[in-house]
Amino acid sequence: MKTRIITAVIALALFIPIVVIGGTPFTILIYLMGSIGLFELLRMKKISILSVPGIVSILLLWVLLFPVRYIEILNDINISKVGTVFLAVMFFLTYTVITKNKFTFDDVGFAIISTLYVGVGFYFFIETRILGLENIFFAMFLIWATDSGAYFIGKKFGKNKLWPEISPNKTIEGFFGGIASAVLVAFIFQEITHFVPSYFQLIIISIFVSIFGQIGDLVESALKRHYHVKDSGSILPGHGGILDRFDSLLFVLPILYFLLTTL
Repeated sequence: MKTRIITAVIALALFIPIVVIGGTPFTILIYLMGSIGLFELLRMKKISILSVPGIVSILLLWVLLFPVRYIEILNDINISKVGTVFLAVMFFLTYTVITKNKFTFDDVGFAIISTLYVGVGFYFFIETRILGLENIFFAMFLIWATDSGAYFIGKKFGKNKLWPEISPNKTIEGFFGGIASAVLVAFIFQEITHFVPSYFQLIIISIFVSIFGQIGDLVESALKRHYHVKDSGSILPGHGGILDRFDSLLFVLPILYFLLTTL
């Protein structure tokens, strides 16, 4: 527990100021975290980041993370994100032939989906920050509220397992307790910041954020259970890897961005 607390304090002391500064320092940080996250995923499948598939995956990730405000740079050299994904797929499929199926079709699917999962999630970290600093804090506070509410309410009242094959300790009562806690924290956040124009929007956004935050956590649990690993990595002592800490945000931020720009 002591190690976990010390790591959290140090990580927040480094992370929060860069989030507040935004701009290029924040973008560089997201590129770094995204790259580590992809490394963690590929390692689960025993694909080295220094292998040909690993290098192609990381290059594809960097293209996917490219912020929209700099997209003219890609356009000037005739590179599109969709086209790059297609080229990567074609390269990987060709590589299965070159390696005589040592790198298999299943490996191709894993590499592409892993890169999209990490790339899209962290890309919207950048874009949501551009919309406003309060959006990042809103997402983080609601995820923390969801996790805490789900834990304490589940521990106190939980009787019905939510998804025992994936995460044995989570309960249905905890799931709804997490949503209720997120909505409560959202109301407090709204009173302080006037985050959205109406409470109806606030409730809708809060419920979606809480639900998809919990889904993101379950997805990461399913991955680790399938590949028989306890944590995605060890870069954060007491907490695991980047994906262990940002699994919920990878699901939440694309949803939050969509809701904030359409509601």
